[in-house]
Amino acid sequence: MKDRSIMAIAIVYMTKEFNWDHSTQGLVSSSFYFGYLTTQIIGGACTDKFGGRRVLSIAGVTWSIFTLLTPISARINLYFLILCRICLGIGEGATFPCAQSIISRWFPPEERSRAVSILCVSNLFGMVIAMPIANILGSSQFGWDSIFLVFGIVGFIWSVIWHFYGRSDPRDYFGISKEELDWILESKSSVCSDDNFDNYQSGSRERITITDDNRDVLQSESDALLPKDQQSSRSNNIDKIPWKLILSRREVWAIMLGQFFNSWGFFILISWLPIFYYEYFHVDINLIGYYTALPYFTYVVMGSIAGYMCDYAINKLKIYVLTVRKSFNLIGTLGISISLLFVTYLAKTSLEGLSIITIGFALYSFQISTVNASQFDIAPKYAGLIYGLGNTCAIFPALFGVALTGWVLEITNNDWSIIWCMCSLFYIFGFASFFFLGGGEVVID
Repeated sequence: MKDRSIMAIAIVYMTKEFNWDHSTQGLVSSSFYFGYLTTQIIGGACTDKFGGRRVLSIAGVTWSIFTLLTPISARINLYFLILCRICLGIGEGATFPCAQSIISRWFPPEERSRAVSILCVSNLFGMVIAMPIANILGSSQFGWDSIFLVFGIVGFIWSVIWHFYGRSDPRDYFGISKEELDWILESKSSVCSDDNFDNYQSGSRERITITDDNRDVLQSESDALLPKDQQSSRSNNIDKIPWKLILSRREVWAIMLGQFFNSWGFFILISWLPIFYYEYFHVDINLIGYYTALPYFTYVVMGSIAGYMCDYAINKLKIYVLTVRKSFNLIGTLGISISLLFVTYLAKTSLEGLSIITIGFALYSFQISTVNASQFDIAPKYAGLIYGLGNTCAIFPALFGVALTGWVLEITNNDWSIIWCMCSLFYIFGFASFFFLGGGEVVID
């Protein structure tokens, strides 16, 4: 995320040097997502099948290499820069589906909302740290080139650490205690028990179990309760993916459509918010990193709290999981949509704009534990794959929305109200998709 998001700061400096217009800025920012699109589904499928350690290590090295190559490619010509951004996107594309698959193996069901929230806010916390640092580096004597050099090296260091210490499955991790491992496995095996089933009811008790050799045998995780020396994480890996079944479920389409509509505003904010501050409110170029980081900081803090609240409502208060997810989705949708409209029509100063957007992001964080966590409710075994499908759908608005934003600003003489109204409308469509199609119980096992 940090290697993707630092371009939002760096491009302000690059535009001054290369004299890019808004359309070119949009093209450079959106080119990343052409590569990002290609490894969403394959990244999730490979992780579900082979485990996340190897996949994530390769992905980390790939995006780090092309982060380092960004300044060189930009000075050759625009086309080399676009190609470099595409390759960087290929590396980062597998990251989120991979992490989702790892969560499905490492975390018991009652902690997965928190795990997804922490995953999302941790990436954004990286942005909170990265953007001010990128701002400092870009304004220093080393110039904007140093932004990519520093973060590329950090990416390499992380990849090495993950390769040697990360594990795809808790049973393969040498540092876990027997008590913690037993608790994780027992919690996973009991999630679909009759005693717990009513808590995950979404209006239909239909559940489809994948069978082996066409036998009607329930695939459970009871074999995971064997002694540690008699088991292997490979027993959880998937030999055959039921594509037709997965794509036939409305609950899966709720995730795909929700990701599609929600990502329009999400990626435009990541790519264009610093430029909005710089051009609309005339914020000092040395401060735009801090202005951009503050809303994401509140998103990180409130997102962590919202994840805990979601799990508490489901597991302690015994509220239906789908009711909780829909309610949190509504809070997040209204929060960000209204704030984007207010910042355009009510804010007169940069501080007013910053305050409105910061409050909006705090409410926006409630959305993390909804569509992003739904795959664990409906098909935990295929969590990485389904998240990859959803994230693939999310990339299409990023591809066209980020580039379209530059074009719209060009032809409307920087009318930002059109941009934020479009984002708000897409957020509302995303809420409607999940509200009418979303599910809260295991339907594919």
